[in-house]
Amino acid sequence: MIEKNGLVVEGGGMKCAYSAGILDRFLDDHINFDYCIGVSAGAANTLSYLAGQRGRNLRFYTEHLDDPRYLSIHSLIHTGNLFGLQYIYGTLTNSDGADPIDYPAIMRNPSEFYMPATDAKIGCAIYFTKYDIIRDDYRTVMATCALPGFCRPVEIDGHFYYDGGVADSIPVSHALSHGCKKLVVILSNPRDFVKQPEAHRPIYKRMLRKYPNTIDSIDHRHINYQHSIDLANQLEKEGTAFIFAPSRHVPLSTFSRDAALEQELYDLGVADYNARSAALKQFLSTEDKKETL
Repeated sequence: MIEKNGLVVEGGGMKCAYSAGILDRFLDDHINFDYCIGVSAGAANTLSYLAGQRGRNLRFYTEHLDDPRYLSIHSLIHTGNLFGLQYIYGTLTNSDGADPIDYPAIMRNPSEFYMPATDAKIGCAIYFTKYDIIRDDYRTVMATCALPGFCRPVEIDGHFYYDGGVADSIPVSHALSHGCKKLVVILSNPRDFVKQPEAHRPIYKRMLRKYPNTIDSIDHRHINYQHSIDLANQLEKEGTAFIFAPSRHVPLSTFSRDAALEQELYDLGVADYNARSAALKQFLSTEDKKETL
């Protein structure tokens, strides 16, 4: 089989403006991958990248941000979701929406695509592919973005799902198990970031009392996160991973609604790519792709 080049895009809510900048520069430079996996907002960013829609992700972090249906207490009260998943991935994203995704382009793109969601009952990751995405019914995308404690679980075929980052925040192992020999990993936090135990345990423990396995996954998320970071760092040392991470701290959280800071973080992604683009292209050189039996 052909050894694959893979792309892994971390989630992080509004911090994913960073990966949006890098992905747009990938489009500018016609950088493609055999395999892509994105988590939560990182999955949504990756879909716009696969659709070839340069600038679309940035609009979601800046232009659409002012609407209270996007991210607000108003949305939480009226829909049960702090992030307005139906508004973002329905009203805006559908074919007749204000900023539609190019669904046919995603389907035409030869790249494999995966996005994890956490099965609420068992607390483990399942992986949707692009062929699980139904045009104008983007519940699979909503599922990978449904942050426990701040969003309701998303129901698909009788199963309930939460944010994929709960069970697999940085799915490097999934990429390796699917034949990727080289990986580009886009992180949402600087390299010195150390994930701490979740700070909102009283909230999610109460709201997720029907799903004790998901509570357990959240409790252990920081440990699993560090394991994934350690694996990515080891692959980088071995020369089989190339990691992008914000080169400086931007004071912006998962729940930010500051369009200027979102633009700053997007611009940082662009700048970090520009500074390392030559090294990336050398890393991805097709001369190193081998055909194996």
